[in-house]
Amino acid sequence: MTDSPQKKIIFRRITKDLSIMEVLQAYPEVRPVFSRHGMGCLTCMGAMAETIESGARVHGIKLEELLADLNDAIKNRF
Repeated sequence: MTDSPQKKIIFRRITKDLSIMEVLQAYPEVRPVFSRHGMGCLTCMGAMAETIESGARVHGIKLEELLADLNDAIKNRF
């Protein structure tokens, strides 16, 4: 039995409904963006299933600004 390689999911646009972990797995380079916005605890259990929207709400972060910065960080990928 052979192990099949895990497929990496790539999103063309980061949206509020994606989990923080999905985004970090697809785009590790956005970690500093989350940190700049006050979301430094990206390895905690909450980040595994928490959406960007709920994470922003819990941390008192303006969702639209966070999404704009995240998408700006990946714009050169496409």
